[in-house]
Amino acid sequence: MIQGSFVSMIFKYCDDNKLPLLDLKDFIKVLQYVSNEGKDELTKNYGNISVSSLGTILRKVIELQQQGADVFFGEKSFEVDDLMRIGADGRGMVSIVRVTDLQDRPKLFSTFMLQMLAELYASCPEAGDLDKPKLVMFIDEAHLIFQEASDALLQQIETIIKLIRSKGIGIYFCTQNPMDVPASVLAQLGLKVQHALRAFTAADRKTIKQTAENYPESDYYKTEDLITQLGIGEAFVTLLNEKGIPTPLAHCMMAPPRSRMDILTDAEIDAIAAKSSLASKYNTPFDSQSAYEILTDKLNDAEKKSAEETRAEEEAKEQAKEEKQRPKTTKQEKGILDNPVVKSMTRTAGNSIVRSLLGVLGLGGRGRSRKTLF
Repeated sequence: MIQGSFVSMIFKYCDDNKLPLLDLKDFIKVLQYVSNEGKDELTKNYGNISVSSLGTILRKVIELQQQGADVFFGEKSFEVDDLMRIGADGRGMVSIVRVTDLQDRPKLFSTFMLQMLAELYASCPEAGDLDKPKLVMFIDEAHLIFQEASDALLQQIETIIKLIRSKGIGIYFCTQNPMDVPASVLAQLGLKVQHALRAFTAADRKTIKQTAENYPESDYYKTEDLITQLGIGEAFVTLLNEKGIPTPLAHCMMAPPRSRMDILTDAEIDAIAAKSSLASKYNTPFDSQSAYEILTDKLNDAEKKSAEETRAEEEAKEQAKEEKQRPKTTKQEKGILDNPVVKSMTRTAGNSIVRSLLGVLGLGGRGRSRKTLF
């Protein structure tokens, strides 16, 4: 909670000082700035800050950055309207967000999914009880979202799942083991489709028992036993009826998919992406002036000004040193030099020297004859 308060403070500071946070490097630059050069300014206007907490936040952000978060949290920002496009034939379109490279980076995956859900919730208006949802999301390998999620992250996901249905959006979590989904989130899911579970170990049997207890009680099936005997294409199904009451558990045969049950090749994926109208929109790098550039210029200007001030101080010290080392004129010498006769002699001697030099150079003064060899 303390770190969350610091993040809110930083966002407020950036809003007040017109420092746009558009990508991770902006946020990292701001964290570095308020930890050093901008610490006094932030403390004066927004309260005390903990350097250790800022360091913790910075380490977590850098960890996300090392997992490739720059790709997701940069510009151009993802627009949720692109998920709700209507085709030329008036029908909805299926969009596939391919995140196969994130399977070994659960923190990045969970952060990205939370950001997408939060964006959907914030941008979509209240829709009430629609006959058809505006958008249905299927999140495959859902365990990646919850695998290393913090309590704060889980709480936010739970809140969004509770409220996003009023926006006309349905969320489906797909995972092999229902225990991968926290109970607080699982309780918000009105439709459950459970395929077979196999018991090979004592831990598996415990999981199966817990899974069976999460379904409505049935007078027709012994859920705990039958769930291990389901074959290919069979599933237990329960959903909410018209009054929002969970229906009894039903053993169903599933209709086979009308699609190719195979993995697309790289060439096929490239061909599909090339035809997409969104490919050029999101594949073109875009980096506008934001907090990173503004603070970098500010620090460079401050460094240049400091260097100029340091140079001026060094020159002043050197000049003072030269003045100190220069021989001083005694009072007696000064008195002699101030004598009018001496001054006159000095002027006369100076004029003679100048005339002699001009004569040698052939540039004698006016009224004097120029000596020649002929």
